[in-house]
Order: sequence, then C-alpha cells, then structure tokens
Amino acid sequence: MYNFYKKLGPISYNNILSALNISEKSSSYENISFSSFKGLNDCSKNDLTFLYDGHNYSSSIDSPKGIIISKKRKDISNFKNIVTIIVPDVHSSVAKISNLFYRDLSNSEKIKLEKTKIKKNYNISKSAIIKNGCKIGADFTVGDGSVILEGCIIGRNVKIGSNTIIQNSIIGDNVEIENNCSIGQPGFGFAFQNNSNIKIYHIGRVLIQDNCYIGSNCTIDRGSFSDTYIGENVYLDNQVHIAHNVKIGSNSVLAGQCGIAGSVDIGRYVKMGGQVGIVGHVNIGDHVEIAAKSGVRNSIEDNQRIMGDPAINMFTHLKKTLKTNKVN
Repeated sequence: MYNFYKKLGPISYNNILSALNISEKSSSYENISFSSFKGLNDCSKNDLTFLYDGHNYSSSIDSPKGIIISKKRKDISNFKNIVTIIVPDVHSSVAKISNLFYRDLSNSEKIKLEKTKIKKNYNISKSAIIKNGCKIGADFTVGDGSVILEGCIIGRNVKIGSNTIIQNSIIGDNVEIENNCSIGQPGFGFAFQNNSNIKIYHIGRVLIQDNCYIGSNCTIDRGSFSDTYIGENVYLDNQVHIAHNVKIGSNSVLAGQCGIAGSVDIGRYVKMGGQVGIVGHVNIGDHVEIAAKSGVRNSIEDNQRIMGDPAINMFTHLKKTLKTNKVN
C-alpha cells in the first residue's frame, strides 16, 4: 500500500494453523492459500478475514475465502461456503496472523524505492529528512528536524513545522501541521498472551483531507485494518490524540488535549472543548457540541449539546448540578 509495508502472502492454510497452534486440520483445505489478511469490509474472495464476538456477518459483503471466528459463536453454520478457522480467542489470533502476512520494509527494500518526487517552489530545512518513495506537491515547506518516511503522498501548499514525523500517510492540499507532531505511527492495538503482549501489525493509513490544521504535539495513529480519516477543514488544537481507525467528519474542531479512542466515528461540524475524552467504538453525530472535560461513553445522535462525565444533555446536566448545589 504505497510502499508502506511488505506483504508476505499468499500464506497457506497449514501455515496459519501452525501459527495458531491448532493441531486439528481439515485435509480438504491443505492446498488452500490466502492472498492477504484484511478486515471484513475490505477483504476480497481470496483473502482471510476475522469476526469478533458480538459482531454479525452480513451476506451482502463479498465473501472472503476464509474467516477466523470464535468457538463461542452460535452461528458457525452460516459460514458453510467459507474456510472457517475456529479459535478460543479471536483477538490474539488476529495479532499473530497480522504479523504472518505483513512486516516493515527492510533497509535494502527501502533503498530500492523510487527517489522522492517534489514539485516546484519548495522550502526544505537542511536538517529535515525525506525518505524514498514519496510524492510531494508544489509550494511545500518543512521545518528543522522533521522526518517524512517512505511512501507518503503530500499535496500542494502543505506546511510542516519542526521535529514532526510523518509515516504511512496521505495528506491533501493546503494542510498545515505544526511542530512536534507524530502522524501515522502504529495504533495501540495488541493482544495479551502469557504475560506478554503481541502487537497487531497495522496496515491502515492516515488520510488527511484538504484545508486541515494540526496543532503542535498532536498524535494521529494509523488504522489497523482500515484507515484513520481526518475530513476536510478539520482543525485540531495542540496536544490532541487521535487513535487508530478514527473517522472525523469535515469542518469539525477539537480543542486542546482531547483524546479520541480507537474506532470512533465522528460526524461533520462537531465541536469539542478542551480535554474531552471519548471511549472507543462509539458514533458521534453531525453538529454535536461537547463541553470541555466531558467523558463520552455512548454514541450521540445529531444536533446534541452534551457535557459531564458520563456526558449527557447539557441542560439536563446543568439542572442536576443546580439541584445538587441547592441540597448542599
């Protein structure tokens, strides 16, 4: 994917079972191989995918060749035409298999990438480093000590401050990224196993659309099996953290020290005060306003104004606070 990592597939059915320490193998599958390991929404008919407990399988999705599922599922019969790999724990299996299919590029592979192409009118600090395989538009500026790693694509009129590192990213036009930012590093995805942690190899990207502003000391993790997406004209204040697989709709604004956990879907025209925290895997609708220091633990519908921890309707929260103060 744009020179970001090395794909190691196809991987055979037998090798996958060996990596998962599964001894019982079906002889009818021994000649089967899988091209890639991807999320369910992005896989093709030659891929291996996975399905967590509590998630449903939709027949409208293109059927993968194979799927990793839990032995706890009661709908195993729904996967008759798919190679099913039944495991005790899907999450740890995903961590192991992701590292079987993918790895970082080696130094020798990075050297062989095409030389970076930069269009006219650029201003690059002598201490900045731009690796091979990048494509960068005109009117590009980058400050002291910044590093752009292999394969990044950057549009026109992009300004990057000092001591910022960018990897596994595609950035649109007219984007400004301030100092000391980290964009495109792996997310906080791993599995526990026997007092050790297995990191999930993240194949996703960070996609930053046109006209965005990223304040100083922001961190934006790349996606695990999908992309982290920052929509057009999104403004992030200083010290904002965006975890893997997060989607932020256009024209949204996040004030300083907001923290967004993984796989949150944020709508358009959302406004967040400083130090807002949002738990993972929830949806925030369009035109939502969230007061400073709120803790969002559930999905929020469109056009809501919320505050508190747990965050609730703003007026309801204020009434409760006034009532409590009167009692005291």
